[in-house]
Amino acid sequence: MSAAPGGPPRAAGTDDGSTESGATSAGSTTARPAAARPATARVGPTRVARSGRREHARGGHKASFIERYRTAIVALAALVGVVLVATFVFLSASAPATACTNVWAPAATANPAANATPELGYVQPDMGRHHVNVGEKVTYTYCPPASGSHANRAGAGPIQPRVYGPNDTVGPQGWIHNLEHGGMVLLYRGDGEGATDAGQTALRAFYDSFPAGPVCGAPPGAIGPVIARFDQMSTPFAAIVWDRVLPLETLDQAKILAYWQQWGERTNPEPQCTPPSPAPSTGPAPSPAPSPAVSTPPSPAPSASPAPSPSPS
Repeated sequence: MSAAPGGPPRAAGTDDGSTESGATSAGSTTARPAAARPATARVGPTRVARSGRREHARGGHKASFIERYRTAIVALAALVGVVLVATFVFLSASAPATACTNVWAPAATANPAANATPELGYVQPDMGRHHVNVGEKVTYTYCPPASGSHANRAGAGPIQPRVYGPNDTVGPQGWIHNLEHGGMVLLYRGDGEGATDAGQTALRAFYDSFPAGPVCGAPPGAIGPVIARFDQMSTPFAAIVWDRVLPLETLDQAKILAYWQQWGERTNPEPQCTPPSPAPSTGPAPSPAPSPAVSTPPSPAPSASPAPSPSPS
């Protein structure tokens, strides 16, 4: 034990005048356990660094919104991508494969001379005959089209000649190829007579009685007729051969057959036969050329004696 100058004696091993018994004041006699001493009695460099790291981990860095919800954001973005792709596929599949720039309404032509055979139908400007992939969208300048791009694959173009109902999905990409080979196509609008039960019955009867081709004699069902629904036209019905259209307000079968006899198998760019030679003229045959004259022997020389005088009557 030592004594500080001018002060009370201090216990050995202490810095602040307290005894090992843990007395905290001069007048206190209560002992304090050694384990209850403050843990910060010694503060060194290592303890300060660790304390700083703990403080930084507890509140020094705040996570951003993206960091906190990264998983949810990635999942949402993937879902949006799937929805967009599915929407695009659906719209592509449901979009019509045919578009029309103009619904064709030909101007009336002058009546032919009284002794001339009227030309049935109207010439439509040619739109070419390129091949496209099956299902590829085609925009036609005029509708109903009498030419233009079409499919070139068995079953897709040319298509099977028959009567197609209002709910059958056939379009110009298929039956334009029938026109190219000399077939006739008869179209009806979905909001008209042709789409009714009675109209369908009449169209089937017309198909069953359709004649052979007027030039090549192609039998019905070989390349035509194709009878199908088509809505982008100005009249309830239309009969079509390549580059020529006959608009119809009603199913005028006599007029359609006359049109077929006049233009069928004549305007198509891919003939299916060699056109027959023109029939011989029925006018009077020309007179045969005169045969060369046959020389006749000369008459005998006259007699020198005078002929006797006739007897008196």
